[in-house]
Amino acid sequence: MIVISNPVAVENEIRIIHDLLEQGLELFHIRKPAFSAKEMTDYVTAIGLEYSSQLVLHSHHHLAAALGINRIHLTEKARAEMNTKELNTFIETKVHLSTSVHSISSFNALELHFEYAFLSPVYPSISKTNYKSNTDLFQATKSRTNYQTKLIGLGGMEAENILKALTNGFDDVALLGSIWITDQPIKNFKLCKHIVLSY
Repeated sequence: MIVISNPVAVENEIRIIHDLLEQGLELFHIRKPAFSAKEMTDYVTAIGLEYSSQLVLHSHHHLAAALGINRIHLTEKARAEMNTKELNTFIETKVHLSTSVHSISSFNALELHFEYAFLSPVYPSISKTNYKSNTDLFQATKSRTNYQTKLIGLGGMEAENILKALTNGFDDVALLGSIWITDQPIKNFKLCKHIVLSY
């Protein structure tokens, strides 16, 4: 299971991240689009370089090696702007790549460089007002042809609906709003993790 950072600061954020990691969080995606390179470095350092193998950078990819991070996430825009040679450079240096898509056709068209991809929003977003898909992504997953890349459900994921995602074509889920838009982030994480592990 994956947790994505809130794009803006959250009270006790680093402590919550530590608690999540101690509770068995596999991967933590750092999505802080407004961060400068220094802010990103400070944030990762505050989390702790001992967790670097579980951290995924969404921006300032050039910092990854110095921070001991070997996981990079490419947005749709970044992926479109990157040529095959650049992608191959990541592969040659044993960087793990993930990306984001918003349709099953885009997912099916991914090159095999990507270990997993977020398909969103599966449900109406918890963190973004009025953000929902115009198509039924559960119906869409029936057209999946790419089984080399893991399909990760993102958007509105919480304990009450994760099982439906897992039984309708998604390999795993990513949490954002159910962790950061709540006063019980660790309880919510543990509930969701139990469902995923029990599936």
